[in-house]
Amino acid sequence: MTAPDLIVAEPAHDPAPAASRTLRRPSTPELSAGQKKALRLARTLVWPAIVVAILVTQIPFLVTIYYSFQNWNLMRPGLRGFAGFDNYVTVFTGGAFMQSLSATVVITGSSIVLSVLFGLGIALLLNRKFFGQGLARTLVITPFLMMPAAAALIFKWSMLDANVGMVNWGLSVLGVDPVQWNTDFPALTVIMVLTWQYTPFMMLILLAGLQSQSKETLEAASVDGAGPVRSFLHMTLPHLRQYIELAVLLGGIMLLQVFDPIAIMTRGTGGTKTLSYLLYERAFVGLEIGEAAAYGVITVLLTIIVASVALRLLFKISSSEGAKS
Repeated sequence: MTAPDLIVAEPAHDPAPAASRTLRRPSTPELSAGQKKALRLARTLVWPAIVVAILVTQIPFLVTIYYSFQNWNLMRPGLRGFAGFDNYVTVFTGGAFMQSLSATVVITGSSIVLSVLFGLGIALLLNRKFFGQGLARTLVITPFLMMPAAAALIFKWSMLDANVGMVNWGLSVLGVDPVQWNTDFPALTVIMVLTWQYTPFMMLILLAGLQSQSKETLEAASVDGAGPVRSFLHMTLPHLRQYIELAVLLGGIMLLQVFDPIAIMTRGTGGTKTLSYLLYERAFVGLEIGEAAAYGVITVLLTIIVASVALRLLFKISSSEGAKS
């Protein structure tokens, strides 16, 4: 008599690996009736703000688009009529647009670069512990809180005036003749004002980036023999890259709209006629409402493009910081 054959049953094959079974995401819990009611209430409360924002921003923009297709000069109100794309053709073929765009890029770009460099230096100083640190931070951000017109007037008369300006007084102590800043170096004077006013904004963003850097990593690098310069170049600066990009893009959005320093200090002379000042000049000096509206539409479109890139970068930084935490 033979022993019965032993039959060993093989376990059923599971196509899903064990790791995937353990890492399955839990299903989203259903909201209760109270939670759904609270969510509907929150959305309802947001709608008035959305409606007001649409009325305040989009309707004037649509009216501007309508005016950009009109042949309308305030000196000849009776000859107003539909112009088609003539105003846009005038904008791109007249020559003033490209010169104004070039001035905008030069003034905006120079102001942003200098503001970032000075802001980074001040942020590195304020990131250290010292007596009166809170007071120093408050004083440093004061220029950004000042009205642009007031800042332009201070620089025009108190700082850069050829007779009573503090800058020329300092140059006279060194034996240098007074300089007519507003007429001899108009673009430089505007860049100086914008750099002085927007450096605190850049400093705040970069200071937030410095404070978010891990102190343990810097201490470990110091223990391994990395000096302050090497730690800054190879660790701090790469960490600040996204913050620098954000500061540049947000600063660019604001500086594209700068008008007060140019109108008060140079009146668009010497290569300082930016897009915003050119729009003002065509509307309130040349009285060409249709052409000025076309300039306005193009300026808004350029600002939207820059703002879209800035917001995308902002969301990218927010998501990456959330993943790290």
